[in-house]
Parts: sequence; C-alpha cells; structure tokens
Amino acid sequence: MSEELVDPEIGYRGATACVAAGITYRQLDYWARTGLVEPGIKGASGSGSQRLYGFRDILVLKIVKRLLDTGVSLQNIRVAVEHLRSRGVSDLERMTLMSDGVSIYECSSADQIIDLLQGGQGVFGIAISKVWTEVEGSLSMLQGEVSSEGAGSVGSASGAGNDELSMRRKAKGA
Repeated sequence: MSEELVDPEIGYRGATACVAAGITYRQLDYWARTGLVEPGIKGASGSGSQRLYGFRDILVLKIVKRLLDTGVSLQNIRVAVEHLRSRGVSDLERMTLMSDGVSIYECSSADQIIDLLQGGQGVFGIAISKVWTEVEGSLSMLQGEVSSEGAGSVGSASGAGNDELSMRRKAKGA
C-alpha cells in the first residue's frame, strides 16, 4: 500500500464502485450530485455519460458508508470527507478515524486514541488501512477502465491481468 501503487489513470464505473464500497447506486448518485464524493477520474458530462471513480474515491465511499451505518450525521461526514480529501494517500494508510457518534476525530497515534477513550464515552474506530485492504480485495474481482477517452476496459481478475490491482500485486512481488 503506497502512493505510487494508486494508479490515477484507472477508473471504475458507478456500478463497480457501488459493489466495492457496499452502497446502492442511488446513494452513489446522490453523493455525487451533492458533492459529497465526486468521481475523481471522470465526472458525468450529460445524459448517458459514465462517471469513473478512482481507488481513493471508492475508499472514501466505503468510509462514508461505515460512518453512516454507525449513526454519524451526513453534515459531520461532509466535514470528515473534506479532511480526507486534503490528506495524501500515504497519510490515509496510517490514519484511524474515531467517532463518538457525533464528532469525528483523526487519530494517527495510540496516545490520541487513548485520550479519546479516557473521556468515558463510547467511541468506535475505522482503521483506514483495513478499509483499504477490503477495497483492494473487492476491486480485484471487478473491472476497471483506463480513463483516457476511447480506451477500453483494462480487464478483471479473470481477464487480461492489467487492471490496477494486478499491477499492484506485480509491484509488491517484484
């Protein structure tokens, strides 16, 4: 998991992003239209056009889903998403998000987590590296596309082996 392994040229269509993030297409569409999580590779440009989401976008979609499932308000999630957008990919790998169900906190060390827990209230955490691994696993079974216009798909786990995750595996094994 490193910054150079996240290929900014590989995109995933909305349906694929939904499967990988565990959300409905209706949620994806709403979040894109309201600017919560917009596709980083290619936005919609009219009726019938396809949005393309990058790996980082899908990671954020899955985090948003987890926060919603635990009862965090969409308003607070918007603040957290803005914070995640401002961070580099390598920062995300080391980050844990903690929440008491109302506020969301970034914790990058065990001391910060202990401080939150000593407050006496219940908190939950989302280790982004674990979500990262889950998204990688989901996308390894799904098809991605090269973002340049006119280019076809780059394959899937059973296809040509040229998708983003295949390239990551090759880089790790090298």
